[in-house]
Amino acid sequence: MLFRSQPLARRIVIAFTLMTLVVSGAFALGIVGVVHFIEEQLVTEELSRHLDIVLNEDLPKGRTPQLDTSTHFFASHLPEHPMPKAFAGLGEGFTELVRGDDAYYVYVRNVGADRYVLVQEQHEFEAREDALFNVVLAGFLLSVLGAWALGRLMANRVLAPVSRLANQVRHRDQLHPLAPPLALQYPDDEVGHLAAAFDSTLGQLRQTLERERLFTADVSHELRTPLMVVLGACELLEQQAELSPAAQRPLARIQRAAREMHELVETFLMLARARPQQTSLAGDASLRSVATEQSERWAPLLAEKGLAFGLLEEGEDRGVYNHTLLGTVMSNLLRNALHYTDRGTVRLVLDEGGFRVEDSGVGIPLAEQERMFQPFVRGAEGRGEGLGLGLSLVKRICAHQGWQVGVVPRQPQGSCFKVRFHDGAV
Repeated sequence: MLFRSQPLARRIVIAFTLMTLVVSGAFALGIVGVVHFIEEQLVTEELSRHLDIVLNEDLPKGRTPQLDTSTHFFASHLPEHPMPKAFAGLGEGFTELVRGDDAYYVYVRNVGADRYVLVQEQHEFEAREDALFNVVLAGFLLSVLGAWALGRLMANRVLAPVSRLANQVRHRDQLHPLAPPLALQYPDDEVGHLAAAFDSTLGQLRQTLERERLFTADVSHELRTPLMVVLGACELLEQQAELSPAAQRPLARIQRAAREMHELVETFLMLARARPQQTSLAGDASLRSVATEQSERWAPLLAEKGLAFGLLEEGEDRGVYNHTLLGTVMSNLLRNALHYTDRGTVRLVLDEGGFRVEDSGVGIPLAEQERMFQPFVRGAEGRGEGLGLGLSLVKRICAHQGWQVGVVPRQPQGSCFKVRFHDGAV
């Protein structure tokens, strides 16, 4: 699991290094094992041959064993060649004996009750053997280090096209209709096939976004005329003197709903006409003017429900914002407060660089706060007449304009929706 969590380039380096570590380690151990095996076989044959000469030629002729200065002969029954206690308990055959700084090759042969021993000092051979082992160890370490360096080089070269493709997809505006295909910039290999798949997916996404933009623009444009007809009819009905109070209430409701739909249509039409690279639309209204307009609109509705409404200004904001978009954001937040507050107060608080809508309603659980900004998501009680698009539209407008929106709970109950026009904590 830890290996899989590493970046791909690092995994390639680790795999390359581990493979070299295993191969080089096995090779080094093989060399050491072969050296020890050959050493034992050669020394055993040499000492056995020397002992044969001593037993078959030198001793029968009464001669002193003809051995080199580094080799010594001992016999258990010959006083002139007394057996040292250090070699008396060794088993028959070859033995490599190390005692402190001294190292010996010992060959023991039993003939009846007699024991013969040849001892050969191995200081010179041991030094050569140590030098060989040091060379093997150095080669092992250098091979592992070289594998790490080569693995990094190969990983960077292999992953360079993939990283380049990722940067192109991430940072370039590939959704632009005039964006060149990515596959033409890569050879016909796996990376080229991946680029071709990106081109196909981006093309489909580009077409989908264009269809959505055209649909939103066309529908919004076509809805403007019937909505204006409805609003005009409502105004004519208002002028009828014989209209009863019972009929005036549903008329006012129809008129209010038509105006809200008209605002939504204007908002959708404005967002659909905006270019993708356009971060915000031109401003034509101040925060105070929009807040005053929305307060005059929503204060009577809040009062009808028995809620106290207050418009407070804690700081002066000198910014200029798009009237339609800011009004839509503020209106939807006030509508949400109206739907989910049964008693208490609703406040619209203005300050420098933003505003907030506070209510004493049912509140929003912590787990539901982010989800509330998704389309078609409504509160647990499902209040209101909407489809759950108000907060989603607020989120979309804020993202389009570069604003920040969030919600925090109020004590002892209620919610506080904050909108900031500039970077900062929400």
